[in-house]
Amino acid sequence: MPKALWLLVVGMIINVTGASFIWPLNTIYIHGELGRSLTIAGTVLVFNAGAGMVGNLIGGYLFDRIGGYRSILLGIMVTMASAFTLAVFNHFEAYVILLIGLGFGAGIIIPSMYALAGSVWPEGGRRPFNAIYVAQNVGVSLGTALAGLVASYRFDLVFLANGLMYTLFLVIAFFGFRYLQPKKDVSSSGSGLLQTDGIQEHKKRFRALLILCVGFLISWIAYVQWQTTVSVHTQDLGIPLSQYSLLWTINGAMIVFCQPFMRMFIQRWVHSLKSQIYIGLSVFMVAYLILTQAEIFTAFLAAMIVLTIGEMFVWPAVPTIAHQLAPEGKAGLFQGIVNSVATGGRMIGPLFGGFMADVFGMQALFYVLVALFIIGFVTTSIYDRRIDKGPSNQTVAREGA
Repeated sequence: MPKALWLLVVGMIINVTGASFIWPLNTIYIHGELGRSLTIAGTVLVFNAGAGMVGNLIGGYLFDRIGGYRSILLGIMVTMASAFTLAVFNHFEAYVILLIGLGFGAGIIIPSMYALAGSVWPEGGRRPFNAIYVAQNVGVSLGTALAGLVASYRFDLVFLANGLMYTLFLVIAFFGFRYLQPKKDVSSSGSGLLQTDGIQEHKKRFRALLILCVGFLISWIAYVQWQTTVSVHTQDLGIPLSQYSLLWTINGAMIVFCQPFMRMFIQRWVHSLKSQIYIGLSVFMVAYLILTQAEIFTAFLAAMIVLTIGEMFVWPAVPTIAHQLAPEGKAGLFQGIVNSVATGGRMIGPLFGGFMADVFGMQALFYVLVALFIIGFVTTSIYDRRIDKGPSNQTVAREGA
């Protein structure tokens, strides 16, 4: 990878590490420390996610208008100000407002990071997006582990640590990101598609992205069940919380350490980004079919391993296609849409899963999710039918993982 991308990877690790100090403890803090009901806690998290969706779209728009450097700095300053203020004023009303600020600021940062990664290494194909994806998971693993240690000492120090991590990210971005220069290449900014700046062609690309994102939304609705309904289901089956937490440790470790095997597999056997998504969706379906029969920890462990393999195929592929679909000057907007769809899935998923589980039971929920993945196959198949078959349908074996 070029040095510019390594700098973005380090920045993303620090950014997500900071964010991960807060999100695993939100419900615990609102319910346990602030004395609010779980329903109120869930509502607050919906506001946080909604602010993230808005931030995703604005961040993508700002990337196209003022560049990645300025938009990332703006997002960092919003999150840093919210975090430090939260360390001082953390009563319920302030917590709600500042958590919205954190969601909004983080939303601005993420699409800009993805778009900047694609622009500094356009010839890298899926690799810059995969690198940012891996960096996010490294940050989640570090942040959640450190947050537990800090919170065990004193809860309000979590907010201070969150702000300090964003301060470190600000320093790296301020001195390092200003020199990152986007490159032009046939594999970026839609240049592999029809070479026209006409409004109709732009609309076709935009529609193609929205169609593709239908399957992406379904994938996230299903994936977030592991953090909501599946976690409750494991508790009902008598599986200790420590073992459930171990599943996520394995998830993060696999994403980091299985990259060489993924790279080798994709180089040899997977010949297009569409095929990569098809494989990932198929693997997702297997994971949820395993869940339909899971009653002991080893079954959940097997399902998590399968699920992780699926996400390693799907999650980097969608932003890669979005980058290739984007017309000139719209890379940020397209990444903003992709990230807002992912956030939307994290918002809808708990409500959908909770309703299905309460009314029809957990097995019915898992079977419905398996059926919904079929929609993802359809949308992936048809999203580019009205545009020229560009890089999203060309060989990616030489690009690696």
